[in-house]
Amino acid sequence: MNYIPLQDYKKAWIFRHKELPVSADDLEQIKPMTARRAEQLWDLNISQESTHPSEPAEGDWMLAGDVWQPDFGNWESCWDSEDNSLPELLAEHLDWDDQTLVWFCYENDHILETRWSVFRRNWKNFLFVDDGPILLGRKRQQVVQFFDDGRFRVGSRK
Repeated sequence: MNYIPLQDYKKAWIFRHKELPVSADDLEQIKPMTARRAEQLWDLNISQESTHPSEPAEGDWMLAGDVWQPDFGNWESCWDSEDNSLPELLAEHLDWDDQTLVWFCYENDHILETRWSVFRRNWKNFLFVDDGPILLGRKRQQVVQFFDDGRFRVGSRK
């Protein structure tokens, strides 16, 4: 089994917040991974040494000098607004189709899987926990990392 039921997810409250309701259809498509499956995905896509995205290990792609664009975007001002649109830099960088499988990686044992369309509609919910998570798309090079100071950075892994 690769997933746990969303109702059993320890942070499911982020998708039940009364001010940011998530549709029943979207809730069905948000899949928390089991710790074992998350660790496997993390090892293959992020790091075999580190356990948190804010502490990459030597040799991890996140530390390569050509991964990240130099300018940061601001997600917090968009998050605080009534508009549900993604921050402009984020929307420009990720040209993924709606069915792209995405992983929102909080830690090596804490990853959520969904489709790009679901993430795009509910991105604010995912960012209730904002201490460095990384957004990856399956078979995509573009990446995003979010920070708790309201900034994010975009890049491309090689």
